[in-house]
Amino acid sequence: MNQRSISIFGATGSIGASTTDLLRSEKGKWRVVALTAQSSISELAQLAREFEAEIAVVGDERCLGELRDALAGTGIEAAAGKAALIEAAARPVDLTVAGIVGCAGLAPTMAAIEQGGTVALANKEALVSAGEVMTAAVARHRATLLPVDSEHNAIFQCLAGNDLADVRWITLTASGGPFREWSEERLAAATPVEAVRHPNWDMGAKISVDSATMMNKGLELIEAFHLFPVGLDRLRILVHPQSVIHSMVEYRDGSTLAQLGPSDMRVPIASALAWPARMNTTCDPLDLAAIGTLSFAAPDEVRFPATRLAREAAEAGGAAPAVLNAANEVAVAAFLAGQIGFTRIAAHVANVLETYAPSAPASLDDVLAVDSEARSRARLLMETA
Repeated sequence: MNQRSISIFGATGSIGASTTDLLRSEKGKWRVVALTAQSSISELAQLAREFEAEIAVVGDERCLGELRDALAGTGIEAAAGKAALIEAAARPVDLTVAGIVGCAGLAPTMAAIEQGGTVALANKEALVSAGEVMTAAVARHRATLLPVDSEHNAIFQCLAGNDLADVRWITLTASGGPFREWSEERLAAATPVEAVRHPNWDMGAKISVDSATMMNKGLELIEAFHLFPVGLDRLRILVHPQSVIHSMVEYRDGSTLAQLGPSDMRVPIASALAWPARMNTTCDPLDLAAIGTLSFAAPDEVRFPATRLAREAAEAGGAAPAVLNAANEVAVAAFLAGQIGFTRIAAHVANVLETYAPSAPASLDDVLAVDSEARSRARLLMETA
């Protein structure tokens, strides 16, 4: 049996946990090269030992000594810091899972792309903040991007074997989050505890708030714009509370293909791991009879303006999506800390976009500079509001 090689960036996060769970079901088929985490030393060392990784990298340099101690006697290399993450990503493998959250994942993702390999992309910032830079690198190095987000993976599957010129619409579905039926008055009083209580998915606090504001779907719209170049006018969002249909593609002959599945990230990750084939998973099978009804509604951009802001940023292009993403992260953090109300998140993002319009980034360093400045301005505007 020919083993395939894999590196997992963000191995201790939710994407990493789903990926390693799938690898366990295919023992002997994979050779693990690199595993990384930001600071979860015990869990990272345990995974490195279990999968006999070549190298384990921790983002926080202060944790290097602890990681070395945890791996003593194993022969597994230990490293730390940004440069070590990039070096690990540059090691040739059959598949790199890019699951580091935030802009910290940009440089390692770019390093993996520059090897011309296959990258299973779960890092939103790669295409939201650096879409034009990243897609240009993919073309230049003849790399392959496999989307791992459930919506983009669904679109990828629905497009298989078809021509983008035949696409009439690409529809990203959205659960609508926990507040989809709330009034504007009730939204203004929403608490962080309520916002992170997602009805369908088990996610971290930040992405759960993004789902509640619908910003998550706006960011996914920008990602789809770069992944599937059919033009913004052929990308749309539809609220689908059951989260059974993960996205749809309508073709010019009137046919619509939809990808359905359980609300389990192992499904899209398995699609990326096995591509272009399929693999077994232990995910619960979809029981449509038990679900009974699938419902749909147009998004309400009055109560949830984030999707409009994201579309406008995509239309503006250049640095606007990076500014949108940075401002949103600052605003969500402030909401979670109890510093601003729920409805102020989108309002604050809009303020930053109105007051900061830098030149289009030409490199990854430019993207990171825009991100840093946008965060500074977002915090300053919040202090002076």
